[in-house]
Amino acid sequence: MSDLLPTLHGLLQSDPLPMMLVDASGQPMFRNRALLALATDTQGLAAWLPHNHAELVAAAAQQRRAIEDVHNRCGERHLLWSYIPLVETAQVWVRGRDATRWLQHQQEATVARRLYHLIIENTTDLISRHRPDGRFIDASPASWNLLGVWPEQLRGERLDSLFHPQEREALQTRFRSALEQDGYLTYSYRIRHASGEYRWFETASRAIRETYTGEVVEVISVSRDITERLQSEEHNRRLQDELAHAARLATLGELASGIAHELNQPLAAILNYAGASQRYLTQLGSSEPEAERVEHGLARISEQAEHAASVIRRLRGFLRKGTRRLQQVDAAALAHEAVGLCAWEASQHQVQIIEQADAGLPKLQVDPILLQQVLLNLLRNAIDANREHHPEHASQVQLRIVALDGQLCIDVIDQGAGVSAQAREQLFVPFYTSKADGLGLGLSMSQGIVEGFGGSLDALPAESGGLCLRCLLPAASN
Repeated sequence: MSDLLPTLHGLLQSDPLPMMLVDASGQPMFRNRALLALATDTQGLAAWLPHNHAELVAAAAQQRRAIEDVHNRCGERHLLWSYIPLVETAQVWVRGRDATRWLQHQQEATVARRLYHLIIENTTDLISRHRPDGRFIDASPASWNLLGVWPEQLRGERLDSLFHPQEREALQTRFRSALEQDGYLTYSYRIRHASGEYRWFETASRAIRETYTGEVVEVISVSRDITERLQSEEHNRRLQDELAHAARLATLGELASGIAHELNQPLAAILNYAGASQRYLTQLGSSEPEAERVEHGLARISEQAEHAASVIRRLRGFLRKGTRRLQQVDAAALAHEAVGLCAWEASQHQVQIIEQADAGLPKLQVDPILLQQVLLNLLRNAIDANREHHPEHASQVQLRIVALDGQLCIDVIDQGAGVSAQAREQLFVPFYTSKADGLGLGLSMSQGIVEGFGGSLDALPAESGGLCLRCLLPAASN
């Protein structure tokens, strides 16, 4: 061993790390240049060695084992010392290395790991890793709040098993194609919660590729629940639709008011001419049957013109939110009068109107002229539906009135071709019409009148295959 030491001395002189050979008591027997540089440092060698240097030398020699990486700090520098016993000579090699940069990197890595875990464990988004086939490798704790399951429950599960069945195949194809070609994909879809309900998610996925082959080996995804956002957007769309609807109704009110004003003059002229013609016939004093029929026709013209003028006056007052002439009326009697007003039109198209009204019906607190106009609109719509579906055959329209939970239910049921669910939603939209010569105002205005009385007007599919227009109005309190 003594012959080997000079050779070791020569090799260690060139070693850039501080190193020395000490005896069992800790006395230096050899120092290399790097250690001498530390010894000549202003702080001295003792400042660079561990404070229990002698004890470490004795322990290594006595226990015959190496003691590794004993940390000591001197100023801004950090050194790690190793004590290696030479059993044959009872001597100990003391070797140090500057670990300042390595420890800084370790500390930075520790801080980064802590930050990473802090973000992962506290983010509200779900961060997950997947195999190329979509199986979960890992997931952040946000999975409990978003999906109702813990990350441990997701590991090994296929992501597409949580997709909505109607979207699964399309999403699988899109997912594979986009990640293979582009390497990233952002998509919205429905995903199953542990409770069984489906929530809307938005996920951004990015492929991790093998360095040399470019093969996708892993997928990183960040997902968030956008259900409330979509519901809010849908609510905003509905509000916008309602605002647009309100604007159309305002326009409709102005239009109807203007039309009503313009119609007053010709109606007044019709009444005057009809009255003058009746007086002229009376002065002639003719008793011929033809003269009687002419007089009867003139009386009907006057009656209908007066009714039209009343409707226009009430309608203008309603559209201008003026005072309505509410009074208690008998719904069955009012409906019978409406049937009489459209009886001639119904007979021309071979349509029979069947009236059905329960006995002892409660009264309604409404404006009779406006409600009668609503019933007339409903009946005429039913007659038109029957005429289009049964142009050459007789058909029926049912007008049914029953009491229902403190309300009066008035149903007008036709035998037409019926209306699809999508079209029924549009029936009461102003200016929407399926008729070639229609304006799309009758049902819209009728609904507004009924809602003004505190009721509702809806379109339902009839059992006969046609359409049921149902008017619900609150019964008058006695």
